[in-house]
Amino acid sequence: MTEPRLDHVLCLHQNGLHRLAYWEWGDPANPHVVLCAHGLSRQGRDFDTLARDLAAHCRVVCPDFPGRGRSDWLRDPNAYSIPTYVADTVTLLARVNARTVDCVGTSLGGLVGLGLASLENMPLRRLVLNDVGPTVEPISIERIREYLGVPVRWSSVEEAADALWHISQSFGPHTRDQWLALTRPQLKQDADGFVLHYDPKIAVPIAAMTPQVVAAAEAMLWYAYDNLRVPTLLLRGADSDLLSPATARAMTERGPRARLVQFDGVGHAPTLVQADQIQAVKEFLLAP
Repeated sequence: MTEPRLDHVLCLHQNGLHRLAYWEWGDPANPHVVLCAHGLSRQGRDFDTLARDLAAHCRVVCPDFPGRGRSDWLRDPNAYSIPTYVADTVTLLARVNARTVDCVGTSLGGLVGLGLASLENMPLRRLVLNDVGPTVEPISIERIREYLGVPVRWSSVEEAADALWHISQSFGPHTRDQWLALTRPQLKQDADGFVLHYDPKIAVPIAAMTPQVVAAAEAMLWYAYDNLRVPTLLLRGADSDLLSPATARAMTERGPRARLVQFDGVGHAPTLVQADQIQAVKEFLLAP
């Protein structure tokens, strides 16, 4: 199979229900479920290359978090938060009848993975944290604020790919075909061309973050990490501005004592498109 199946599940929010879209790869009867959770402004198709490789071994489920991709936008922008994404993911795992689950989380998706891991009776087997940890460097938050939610429009996919590459070179080297494949699901067509496939209001909670809020969140995330008891793989772009060397080192010494794999020539965040990145994840998830 070269293309995923698209489906939706209804999830609860404060004033009603919203549809969560998810992309599914592999045999739907396979009991080995791998959940792939994307970054802040991304969507589930980011994992196409990894999922295509894993599909012969696992059932791979890649949601679009609310406000992204094919999922509904939320009326209250303050609901674009980790608790919402964790709750939606629990609903999704119940929908796909996941008895046990491995989680691969990139950036925001890794924090969602930590949130899932902190839930009592969550059947989490293994966790991959892709360039994220309990401490998020302030410089990366400021970088994200510069572009997140800014209105943009392009006349073609190629023009959009060039513009997105300008702010995404920290993802590391990609061929033109690889970058176009990552770009196309990020876009939706309107009357005048192409716009980003996310609700600009996902930027509202990020803009409202204060040092006090960041400090409180960091404390809660470290608590969750220190109580994590499942095998954990930590991936890091060697040039990352979000996951510092000090935080990565601490994560190998605390909690589950994650195994650390770094990728040279990559910042935030590895896209899990390159062969060495896929191999690191695959070996970890498929090991006895």
